[in-house]
Amino acid sequence: MWNKVLPHPLLSVFLLLVWLLLNNTVAMGHVVLGAVLALLIPLLTLGFWPERVVVRHPWVLLKFLLVVLWDIVVANLHVAALILGSARTLQPAFMVMELDIRSPLGASILANTISLTPGTVSCELSTDRRQLLIHALHVDDVDASLREMKQRYERPLMEVLQVC
Repeated sequence: MWNKVLPHPLLSVFLLLVWLLLNNTVAMGHVVLGAVLALLIPLLTLGFWPERVVVRHPWVLLKFLLVVLWDIVVANLHVAALILGSARTLQPAFMVMELDIRSPLGASILANTISLTPGTVSCELSTDRRQLLIHALHVDDVDASLREMKQRYERPLMEVLQVC
Protein backbone atom coordinates (compact mmCIF):
# COMPACT_ATOMS: atom_id res chain seq x y z
CA MET A 1 0.00 0.00 0.00
CA TRP A 2 2.65 2.53 1.08
CA ASN A 3 4.80 1.72 -1.98
CA LYS A 4 2.03 2.99 -4.26
CA VAL A 5 1.36 6.18 -2.29
CA LEU A 6 4.99 6.90 -1.41
CA PRO A 7 7.20 5.14 -4.00
CA HIS A 8 10.39 7.02 -3.06
CA PRO A 9 10.10 8.14 0.56
CA LEU A 10 13.63 9.56 0.80
CA LEU A 11 13.08 11.59 -2.35
CA SER A 12 9.84 12.93 -0.90
CA VAL A 13 11.55 13.99 2.32
CA PHE A 14 14.39 15.54 0.34
CA LEU A 15 11.98 17.45 -1.92
CA LEU A 16 10.07 18.80 1.06
CA LEU A 17 13.28 19.94 2.77
CA VAL A 18 14.60 21.57 -0.39
CA TRP A 19 11.26 23.32 -0.91
CA LEU A 20 11.32 24.74 2.60
CA LEU A 21 14.98 25.76 2.34
CA LEU A 22 14.47 27.48 -1.01
CA ASN A 23 11.49 29.40 0.35
CA ASN A 24 13.29 30.08 3.63
CA THR A 25 10.16 29.55 5.68
CA VAL A 26 8.24 26.93 7.57
CA ALA A 27 4.90 28.71 7.23
CA MET A 28 2.02 26.25 7.14
CA GLY A 29 1.11 27.13 3.53
CA HIS A 30 4.62 26.31 2.33
CA VAL A 31 4.75 23.12 4.38
CA VAL A 32 1.46 21.94 2.87
CA LEU A 33 2.40 22.92 -0.69
CA GLY A 34 5.85 21.36 -0.25
CA ALA A 35 4.30 18.15 1.08
CA VAL A 36 1.88 17.97 -1.86
CA LEU A 37 4.74 18.45 -4.31
CA ALA A 38 6.90 15.95 -2.39
CA LEU A 39 4.13 13.36 -2.80
CA LEU A 40 3.14 14.15 -6.40
CA ILE A 41 6.56 14.50 -8.03
CA PRO A 42 7.73 10.93 -7.20
CA LEU A 43 4.35 9.56 -8.31
CA LEU A 44 4.40 11.46 -11.61
CA THR A 45 8.02 10.53 -12.35
CA LEU A 46 7.72 6.87 -11.34
CA GLY A 47 8.02 5.69 -14.96
CA PHE A 48 11.40 7.39 -15.29
CA TRP A 49 13.01 5.43 -12.45
CA PRO A 50 14.57 2.28 -13.94
CA GLU A 51 15.20 0.73 -10.55
CA ARG A 52 13.70 0.75 -7.08
CA VAL A 53 16.13 1.96 -4.45
CA VAL A 54 16.18 0.78 -0.87
CA VAL A 55 18.51 2.38 1.66
CA ARG A 56 20.07 -0.46 3.63
CA HIS A 57 22.05 1.51 6.19
CA PRO A 58 20.57 4.94 6.93
CA TRP A 59 23.36 5.80 9.40
CA VAL A 60 25.98 5.17 6.72
CA LEU A 61 23.97 7.46 4.42
CA LEU A 62 23.94 10.17 7.09
CA LYS A 63 27.70 9.77 7.59
CA PHE A 64 28.20 9.93 3.80
CA LEU A 65 26.20 13.17 3.59
CA LEU A 66 28.20 14.71 6.44
CA VAL A 67 31.48 13.67 4.78
CA VAL A 68 30.36 15.23 1.49
CA LEU A 69 29.32 18.47 3.20
CA TRP A 70 32.64 18.60 5.06
CA ASP A 71 34.58 17.93 1.85
CA ILE A 72 32.70 20.72 0.07
CA VAL A 73 33.64 23.22 2.78
CA VAL A 74 37.29 22.11 2.87
CA ALA A 75 37.53 22.03 -0.95
CA ASN A 76 36.13 25.57 -1.17
CA LEU A 77 38.92 26.80 1.10
CA HIS A 78 41.53 24.78 -0.78
CA VAL A 79 40.39 26.04 -4.20
CA ALA A 80 40.32 29.62 -2.93
CA ALA A 81 43.93 29.24 -1.74
CA LEU A 82 44.94 27.73 -5.08
CA ILE A 83 43.28 30.51 -7.07
CA LEU A 84 44.76 33.27 -4.92
CA GLY A 85 48.20 31.68 -5.22
CA SER A 86 50.43 31.38 -8.23
CA ALA A 87 48.98 29.67 -11.30
CA ARG A 88 52.36 28.03 -11.86
CA THR A 89 51.85 25.81 -8.81
CA LEU A 90 48.65 24.25 -10.18
CA GLN A 91 48.86 20.66 -11.38
CA PRO A 92 45.57 19.96 -13.18
CA ALA A 93 44.94 16.38 -14.18
CA PHE A 94 42.46 14.06 -15.83
CA MET A 95 41.96 10.84 -13.89
CA VAL A 96 40.11 7.64 -14.76
CA MET A 97 38.36 5.97 -11.85
CA GLU A 98 37.58 2.29 -12.25
CA LEU A 99 34.11 1.88 -10.79
CA ASP A 100 33.05 -0.96 -8.53
CA ILE A 101 29.52 0.40 -8.21
CA ARG A 102 27.20 -1.16 -10.80
CA SER A 103 23.92 0.61 -10.20
CA PRO A 104 23.17 3.37 -12.75
CA LEU A 105 21.72 5.47 -9.95
CA GLY A 106 24.79 4.84 -7.78
CA ALA A 107 27.13 5.81 -10.61
CA SER A 108 25.10 8.97 -11.17
CA ILE A 109 25.15 9.91 -7.48
CA LEU A 110 28.91 9.25 -7.36
CA ALA A 111 29.57 11.42 -10.43
CA ASN A 112 27.41 14.22 -9.03
CA THR A 113 29.07 14.01 -5.62
CA ILE A 114 32.49 14.40 -7.21
CA SER A 115 31.26 17.36 -9.26
CA LEU A 116 29.76 19.01 -6.16
CA THR A 117 33.19 19.14 -4.55
CA PRO A 118 34.95 22.31 -5.77
CA GLY A 119 38.07 21.66 -7.79
CA THR A 120 36.83 18.40 -9.29
CA VAL A 121 34.34 17.62 -12.01
CA SER A 122 33.07 14.37 -13.48
CA CYS A 123 33.53 14.62 -17.23
CA GLU A 124 32.32 11.37 -18.69
CA LEU A 125 30.95 8.00 -17.68
CA SER A 126 31.94 5.21 -20.03
CA THR A 127 29.12 3.50 -21.93
CA ASP A 128 29.61 0.31 -19.92
CA ARG A 129 29.53 2.37 -16.67
CA ARG A 130 32.83 0.90 -15.48
CA GLN A 131 35.00 4.04 -15.72
CA LEU A 132 34.50 7.64 -14.72
CA LEU A 133 36.66 10.39 -16.22
CA ILE A 134 37.37 13.10 -13.65
CA HIS A 135 39.16 16.41 -14.00
CA ALA A 136 40.82 17.97 -10.96
CA LEU A 137 42.17 21.48 -10.65
CA HIS A 138 45.19 20.35 -8.65
CA VAL A 139 46.47 16.81 -8.05
CA ASP A 140 49.70 15.87 -6.32
CA ASP A 141 49.18 12.10 -6.57
CA VAL A 142 46.58 10.70 -8.99
CA ASP A 143 46.46 7.24 -7.41
CA ALA A 144 46.05 8.66 -3.89
CA SER A 145 43.28 11.00 -5.08
CA LEU A 146 41.41 8.14 -6.75
CA ARG A 147 41.79 5.93 -3.67
CA GLU A 148 40.45 8.73 -1.48
CA MET A 149 37.39 9.27 -3.71
CA LYS A 150 36.66 5.55 -3.76
CA GLN A 151 37.00 5.32 0.03
CA ARG A 152 35.05 8.47 0.90
CA TYR A 153 32.31 8.32 -1.76
CA GLU A 154 32.00 5.08 -3.72
CA ARG A 155 32.27 2.54 -0.89
CA PRO A 156 29.63 4.18 1.31
CA LEU A 157 27.28 4.48 -1.67
CA MET A 158 27.71 0.79 -2.43
CA GLU A 159 26.97 -0.02 1.20
CA VAL A 160 23.90 2.20 1.38
CA LEU A 161 22.17 1.58 -1.94
CA GLN A 162 20.32 -1.64 -2.55
CA VAL A 163 18.82 -1.76 -6.01
CA CYS A 164 15.67 -3.86 -6.38
